[in-house]
Amino acid sequence: MLLDLEWLRSFKAIYEYGTLTKAAQALYISQPGISLHLTSLESYTGYKLFDRSARKMVPTERGKVLYNFVTEPLCKLETVEQLFHRSSRTDRATISIGMCFETFQFTLERHISSLPFNVIIKFGEYPQMLQDLDNGLLDLIVTPRKGEQANLEYKAFSKEKIVLVCGSGTDIKPIKKLINANKLREAENWLKQQIWYSTAADMEHQKRFWQANFERHMDFKPNYIVPNISSIVRCLSNNHGFSVLPDFLCREEMASGGIKLVWEGKNVLENTLHFGTRKRTMFKKEIDMIIDIFENQPKKA
Repeated sequence: MLLDLEWLRSFKAIYEYGTLTKAAQALYISQPGISLHLTSLESYTGYKLFDRSARKMVPTERGKVLYNFVTEPLCKLETVEQLFHRSSRTDRATISIGMCFETFQFTLERHISSLPFNVIIKFGEYPQMLQDLDNGLLDLIVTPRKGEQANLEYKAFSKEKIVLVCGSGTDIKPIKKLINANKLREAENWLKQQIWYSTAADMEHQKRFWQANFERHMDFKPNYIVPNISSIVRCLSNNHGFSVLPDFLCREEMASGGIKLVWEGKNVLENTLHFGTRKRTMFKKEIDMIIDIFENQPKKA
């Protein structure tokens, strides 16, 4: 195991600020994150570096010795870092954003080239995005889920409905007739005989929709498993077949007639989308520009 410089930075901040909370705030990382750094450093050195009390972290004798060894080298490194950041900040800042692939493609992708700062986009699962945001690896996330980390805050900005859709070449008279007559068991059986599209990574939308409206687990496999929701939209557009999708991601195709809305369900499923940020950030101006892009998207039905 190698000694991590971030462990020493966290150790120095705890020593100087006296508490995990103040040290975490000073370094713009989460309290669990800085606590993990300290635990890792103590494991690496084999010594207890602080005595924990209710109000203050009191350095042990080993902690005092270590601080005297590392404080001057770290101060020199921080000076170099500040000089580097000062020169780079006058050029272009860099922020990291987490969201699902489809949200990026349908909303942010067309605006990337016009942004006056650098952007790193990360795709992944929402629990990991929340953890990365809390630990300072991401600066902004777009998420339907909120975590419980005290260091994070959320702003709701949009709702998406999970709806049953089909390609415009699909005859939906039979299913509409069954739904209007409230013959849901017959409607379910009819739908199971149709052509279906889904994604390899996420069938959650279909499973939730089936459970909410037919009150049983989905017991059939889609005919076509494609890489992502964007692929489903392209495959269905002006074609045949069904899928369950967030309306947020196929509004343009529904407006143009390439995809038809079949049914919102007897129990409408909705997700509220949030912007997630840390409560303290040095990139507020850049984050606000990204948020403005999302909030000013044209609303197409």
